[in-house]
Amino acid sequence: MAERPPEQARRETPLERADRNFAELLQELRVTQTGVQILFAFLLTLAFTQRFPTLDTVQRATYVTTLLLAMLAAALFTAPAALHRSLFQQNAKPVIVKVSSRLATIGMGVLMLAFTGSVLLVVDVSLGRVAGIAAGAGTLLVCVGLWRVLPWVVRRTVVVRKRARKQSEDSAGREPPERPR
Repeated sequence: MAERPPEQARRETPLERADRNFAELLQELRVTQTGVQILFAFLLTLAFTQRFPTLDTVQRATYVTTLLLAMLAAALFTAPAALHRSLFQQNAKPVIVKVSSRLATIGMGVLMLAFTGSVLLVVDVSLGRVAGIAAGAGTLLVCVGLWRVLPWVVRRTVVVRKRARKQSEDSAGREPPERPR
């Protein structure tokens, strides 16, 4: 039995598929947007704390860089809504989905850096520079592992299983090779 192409697997039209993909993307963005908003608000308030004037040059640079990264992540995660709104009823849903997916992917990379900078800054101020760098590096590794490596491993596993299933189906009509005794 031949496997259907992805666009036919659900028996949906290209427009229905674009609508479903956009709805799924918006749900993903709702999850990430909350985290970005909390991080951004936390960073905005830091500059008004009593301890902020005691930060050294590296800590201030880390703070400003991280604040700007959080702002950029928030902008990237809200851009799909703005794009959809500006192209509403223009028959551009497949393009909106494609561009929005790319914006979200870039946003995840920027958010990874904002998380790293935030942890680096807080641990640096709390425990010192070496501990801050170690914690920031650990944060980056965890995010890369969960957001990049894990999906890559799962995708490869799915591909390998599909190939094995296809080979099994292809050889179902033929006699199995003899096993050595």
